[in-house]
Amino acid sequence: MKIIVCGAGQVGSSIARHLAGENNDVTVVDQSPELVRSLSDTHEVRGVVGFASHPGVLEQAGAEDADMVVAVTYHDEVNMVACQVAHSLFKVPTKIARIREQNYLEPIWADLFSRDHMPIDVIISPETEVARAIWRGLQIPGAFDSIPLAGDKVRVIGVRCSEDCPVINTPLRQLTGLFPDLNILVVGIIRKDQLIVPNANEQMLAGDEVYFVVDSSQVSRAMMAFGYEELETRRTIIIGGGNIGLYLATLIEENFPGMSVKLIELNEDRARRAEQILQKSVVLCGDALDPDILNEANVGHAETVVAVTNEDETNILSSLLAKRHGAKRILTLVNNATYRPLITDLGIDVVVTPKAITVSTILQHVRRGRIRSVHSLGENMGEIIELEALETSPLVGQRLTDIELPPGAIIGAIVREDEVLIPSGSTVIKGNDLVALFASADVVKKVEKMFSVRLEYF
Repeated sequence: MKIIVCGAGQVGSSIARHLAGENNDVTVVDQSPELVRSLSDTHEVRGVVGFASHPGVLEQAGAEDADMVVAVTYHDEVNMVACQVAHSLFKVPTKIARIREQNYLEPIWADLFSRDHMPIDVIISPETEVARAIWRGLQIPGAFDSIPLAGDKVRVIGVRCSEDCPVINTPLRQLTGLFPDLNILVVGIIRKDQLIVPNANEQMLAGDEVYFVVDSSQVSRAMMAFGYEELETRRTIIIGGGNIGLYLATLIEENFPGMSVKLIELNEDRARRAEQILQKSVVLCGDALDPDILNEANVGHAETVVAVTNEDETNILSSLLAKRHGAKRILTLVNNATYRPLITDLGIDVVVTPKAITVSTILQHVRRGRIRSVHSLGENMGEIIELEALETSPLVGQRLTDIELPPGAIIGAIVREDEVLIPSGSTVIKGNDLVALFASADVVKKVEKMFSVRLEYF
């Protein structure tokens, strides 16, 4: 595919690296010569310096024969105009835009992005996506990641193995014997920032971050197997009343009526706006680094504290203070990837990375074949992919033992109508099956081709 990425910031550069690594023809447009040069010098990416919304710049980038424009600059208006120009002047088939301002996304203005007005095929709202990801995590105490697949019939859960985890130092092949009625399969282990796609003899160690696939009806049992007793979250404190914090509080009010929420916001105007929008939550205006504010919020009795301000350092420090005051579980928003290895050593339970969430959302619209969803794991370590196996796929009708999946790929679950199958070697893939698989970054393209309908490539 020929893809133009508008914006060479964190998200733009990440998506460009992903796509270039899969042999797509990628051109990056940015007004910063330094960012463009840095990206084009280190990756197989063509660079164009200029304003992404200018017709001449898009023409220079090759818009006349582009398959897709991904507009992820820091300015919503530039992203929208870039998509409009790509559509009106160059007939680019697919346009994706990142839009952060929530006012554009109000349901009453939904017609704005229709084909007759401002034709954008996919709108990515990072703040909304991040808030939803955190909300999913709140549903499963103890998990640092929770990914629903196949209409939430299956979940991919990420947990960190502690010293007292019951299943550490146990070969994975023995899990079936220990939990015969549990539909679960470990698909990935991150150990010391290295990804392991496990075989049956692999063992989980203390400190490992483990991803497993499980039947959604058995999530609680699976968490107990990893030593996490179900603990209902009744009191949540949100630090930061921006778009993420406000939307998260709204989601909690709508979906967890029994949960009490306190929101701490330093800016008076944002605090006032949050107070007007929220119906049941308590809004405190003050500095989350001030012990008096934390005491007023009664942070020591909170089951969960979520730090989602615009400053990484504020999020990290306020999280550590909350932990010191007695908060049981901490979720911290961090944009700077270099901080991530340090944070878990400091005792923070869950690190939320907006860039990875946004990239995941974009990738599912880039993949060929019947890709239902894509979720990036770690810093470009691998992907959880949900695919539909069509009748014309070369894999349909074959036993898994006869399918030569590339090393680094593993099928975690098959959903057939309402039945969830944790596969064995004798399992046969049928047409219309939904397949959840994990693939390390270097084999994603191979897996995509295996599940694609051949005619889609011609």
